[in-house]
Amino acid sequence: LGIPHYVVDFRKNFEKKVISDFCEEYTQGRTPNPCIRCNQFIKFDVLMKCLKKFDADYLATGHHARITYDSKRTRYLLRKGRDADKDQSYFLYVLSQEQLSRILMPVGEFTKQEVRRKAKKWGLGVAERAESQEICFIPDNDYVGFLRSRIPGAFQPGPIIGLENRVLGQHKGIACFTIGQRRGMGIAASHPLYVLEILSERNAVVVGTNDQLYKKRLLASRINLISVDRLKVPLAVKAKIRYKHREAKARLIPLGSNQALVEFSIPQRAVTPGQSVVFYERDVVVGGGIIDKALDFP
Repeated sequence: LGIPHYVVDFRKNFEKKVISDFCEEYTQGRTPNPCIRCNQFIKFDVLMKCLKKFDADYLATGHHARITYDSKRTRYLLRKGRDADKDQSYFLYVLSQEQLSRILMPVGEFTKQEVRRKAKKWGLGVAERAESQEICFIPDNDYVGFLRSRIPGAFQPGPIIGLENRVLGQHKGIACFTIGQRRGMGIAASHPLYVLEILSERNAVVVGTNDQLYKKRLLASRINLISVDRLKVPLAVKAKIRYKHREAKARLIPLGSNQALVEFSIPQRAVTPGQSVVFYERDVVVGGGIIDKALDFP
């Protein structure tokens, strides 16, 4: 293509900031999103710091998202990509105004099929390449095997208990579970049981019915706001509690100390600590944060 090409090695940074955090979160009974950490600490931190080194003005990425400048707010806005099925704005809520001012996301203006057609027209070998759905550092998608090799301490047997604190069975390690999971418990019951909570301090897994998975409120921390500088009063938003989750109407209530309460109009299924909750106004990302816990737990 006639474009200078350089390789930079961020393996140590990735190990420290992404993989180690991924493992640590599982020891705490949480389910992390490593792609968000990668964006925050690798792509848009250590890589972005290379701009000056390579005499570059901008960092261009292939994310399905868009960046615009709002002169009234005097702020850069992060918007959903044009292809709703491929939108990746959820993973980018961690960006700052300084970062947004120096990022280009040209793919966000096109659908995936349009991008493929362009690649084919220009003779690029990746035009028909299959899409990857797995975590990049666990290519076989066996995250339990990966975690077992890294954090064997998170695979100590412990009790599976019901809400009434009665022991129903034994698990083989809290890292085998996430909120909403049904399989892998080995419990004979008259009705399906799902993981409601993981108590790392007790090495216990709490189970209950599907109805008990629905929660109307959650507490989030490490809030980063994009469309506004700060939030002083509650704001009506649509919120996503995981990447493939459908947006739901909610009230975003600031609590101070970089925390917020999210109240949904309709209870949401399997609110999962460690995942990110991202807030939207139409196609604009208001901001997001890390889910600490679901509230209204029976």
